[in-house]
Amino acid sequence: MHESYAYVLKRFRIAQLLGPDLFARTLSMPTRTDEFGNRWQYHSRSDHHSKVACALIMLDLLENCPALATHVREGKVMFGINHEMRDFAHNRKKNLDLVISTPASGQKRGGRTLLDICDQLNIPFSAQELAHINTLPALEMAPVGNVLLALEAKACMTAHQKALPRLYDELNSSHQTVHGAAESAIAVGFVCINAAEAYLSPDRNKRAIGGRPTWSEHRQPKATDITFQKVREIPRRSRSTGEGYDALGVVIMNFRNDGSPARLVDLPPLGDIYHYNSMIDRITGAYTIRFSAL
Repeated sequence: MHESYAYVLKRFRIAQLLGPDLFARTLSMPTRTDEFGNRWQYHSRSDHHSKVACALIMLDLLENCPALATHVREGKVMFGINHEMRDFAHNRKKNLDLVISTPASGQKRGGRTLLDICDQLNIPFSAQELAHINTLPALEMAPVGNVLLALEAKACMTAHQKALPRLYDELNSSHQTVHGAAESAIAVGFVCINAAEAYLSPDRNKRAIGGRPTWSEHRQPKATDITFQKVREIPRRSRSTGEGYDALGVVIMNFRNDGSPARLVDLPPLGDIYHYNSMIDRITGAYTIRFSAL
């Protein structure tokens, strides 16, 4: 039997985090409109879901990583979105979804904040959640200096078997580029896997669909399992040298993309080290060890 989120949360003994639940709540709302007037909760041609995931991860880190919170409060670190990193050794480049860095030379404070970005992304905070977030230090956007942490978020919503080679290559190239540019930087990967048996794909419904959608059918739990096993093949590292992600988290949800709510699903067996909370824990530890003296 798969372990529940509640059981894993209890085992890790850390507070309930915002990320997974708010990610599912955000994807439950139709926010993407295609050229045919169809409204979608998720569209593969949009990076909305990636930015939402990264913003929520950063909020959870501000809550749970005192060293990072202190650096933000003191103006020592800021964030950038879609930042191009270049591997110094191999000259390959890649845009990372979100990075934490020292500010570029001469940069002054006063830019847009992470909460401003959350508002643009239509993340549906409750009044209580928003009141608490407003007590956290305000992380500001600025031109990127030295990268300390880089986030890459991906989703596998449909055609799981077909998507696996690209999913693996994109995730694998991200940590290679991050560490090729700055070996001590913390490379973080986040993956959302869809466990729904049926899904409405925007790519298969390139028309005004009305009441006649074309559904994609998934063989579950096989589709979810093969995707999770492929993610497990991605290299990980446990020190500030070598190849691999410093933290890698997986969220699995039942998501039909038909207007119905997205629902979180339990992790597969042996999934503890990929749990969202474990990912936050690893980032917090790595940041504290590597950058406390910033």
